[in-house]
Amino acid sequence: MKYSCGALRASDERAVVELAGWVNVRRDHGGLIFADLRDRDGITQIVFDPQRASFGEAERLRHEDVIRVRGTVRRRPAGTENAKLPTGEIEVSVDDLEVINRSAVPPFQINKDDDVDENLRMQYRYLDLRRAPLQRNITLRHKIVKAMRDFFDERGFLEIETPMLIKSTPEGARDFLVPSRLHPGSFYALPQSPQLLKQLLMIAGFGRYMQIARCMRDEDSRADRQTEFTQLDVELSFCTQEEVLEIMESCMRHVWREALDVELQPFPRLAHVQAMGTYGSDKPDLRFGLELQRVNNVFAKTDFAIFKSVIDANGAIVALRYPGGAALSRRDFDVLVEIAKQNGAKGMVWVALGADGVKSSASKFIDESAATQLRERTQSETGDAVLLFADAGTAALSAAGKMRNVVAERAGLRDPNSFAFAWITDFPLFEADEATGKPAPAHHPFTAPADDQWALLESDPLRMRAQHYDMVLNGFELGSGSIRIHKADFQRKIFAMLGLTPEQVDDRFGFFLRALDYGAPPHGGMALGIDRIVMIAAGETSIRDVIAFPKNQLMRDVMMDAPSAVPEQLVTDLSLRLVPPRT
Repeated sequence: MKYSCGALRASDERAVVELAGWVNVRRDHGGLIFADLRDRDGITQIVFDPQRASFGEAERLRHEDVIRVRGTVRRRPAGTENAKLPTGEIEVSVDDLEVINRSAVPPFQINKDDDVDENLRMQYRYLDLRRAPLQRNITLRHKIVKAMRDFFDERGFLEIETPMLIKSTPEGARDFLVPSRLHPGSFYALPQSPQLLKQLLMIAGFGRYMQIARCMRDEDSRADRQTEFTQLDVELSFCTQEEVLEIMESCMRHVWREALDVELQPFPRLAHVQAMGTYGSDKPDLRFGLELQRVNNVFAKTDFAIFKSVIDANGAIVALRYPGGAALSRRDFDVLVEIAKQNGAKGMVWVALGADGVKSSASKFIDESAATQLRERTQSETGDAVLLFADAGTAALSAAGKMRNVVAERAGLRDPNSFAFAWITDFPLFEADEATGKPAPAHHPFTAPADDQWALLESDPLRMRAQHYDMVLNGFELGSGSIRIHKADFQRKIFAMLGLTPEQVDDRFGFFLRALDYGAPPHGGMALGIDRIVMIAAGETSIRDVIAFPKNQLMRDVMMDAPSAVPEQLVTDLSLRLVPPRT
């Protein structure tokens, strides 16, 4: 009978079985040859006896050879069991061995978790994927996606595939363009998301849609981002924001229960202004405290020129507790100051609350009274340090928020086995464009403002709040969603506010506005990044370790050597002319 390499147990003793897989390890022990046979499900120890015909062939086995064996299950001798393996109580005494395929010497050890150059791993990704950690990650990804599909299927959602070749409708990142051979000079775009398509499905009357959607954005790579990614895409009609939050939170609770056997607590909710003021981030890591404190009043009468100028300009002095930070040396603090500058701070003042007294990088201006107030405001203890950031309000909070994560990492406050979900709500609808100062969408231009906010569109658009919400987990944004604008005249007002002419609107979005004119229902939804979800669930720090065939940091596929040049005739067929790259 055929079995996988992770299936056999002590209860299978004396069964005659067939196994197939890869040679993980081969060992010669006193006339016997032992090998660990590996497949996706696990490892089984197999034994070759010199009295059997298979022994001679077994002597020539090497790592990663593909073999098939037939033999009898027996218990391992007492004291030789391997408690680390589910199959560790048994072994298979081999009668017949078939070498299906020999393997060349791998470029790195597959049966060990050695530190291997990532580009080498990606060049031989098909070998890298044989390694146990990646096999676990890809299996977990399958379980998570299956749990999502099951959840929405049970609640009446239809999975509907949307096209990969669409019209270019910029959504904040660069489109990948695809030239058309049949329509020379015209281009398709690869979807940054199915945003407009899923809204059209609501107009079409499907009511409840979901999709495991492939999306592409021509932007730089990061540890938690690829140009090609997968998202859980959801949209529903006749809904409120509260209904969307409830169904998406219930989905994540179901996924964690089914895939990880973890029961999640209800997600806390923070308004955007609260998250920024308390944590300096709209995606705060809530596995630890370290809440930021605005301490302008502590320095209201200071002679410290930097602090005084910030206070006079209605800026902010923000304090961050560093647990155990008083033990740092001045050199350690100098390193922290440089890290703070890299994270957007103009500088950083530190105050060490040591058992032998208070020390500071601005000791001339921070006396015992100020130190006592800082201790109280930040709930610091003797042995802690307080880090101070002075700048315009948002800049000081942002820099302090980034340093909050640095401090938590250094102080060991980030529990890798903890999952701290949260909702961030009440985002601004617009933000000031850095270059022009004019209002720009804080999200995408199809987001509806909060109720009774339309009156501010012409008078004070930057005060408008959106029916927009983010789900965050352990300091990462998992995804965003919103209630959509469902009336064509309101949507045209937003486009006009953004400076688009009627001609530009018609060219880019005419098809969508026409659809809104035909009885569009109220609707809303959300998209969650599956790559990030799996990364955090698997305890990884890079999404490249939870994607079967990722691109490297330069957005190259080093296994297939892509992107690459193509035959000149293909370029000609597309009516394109290549120009030399810019120098």
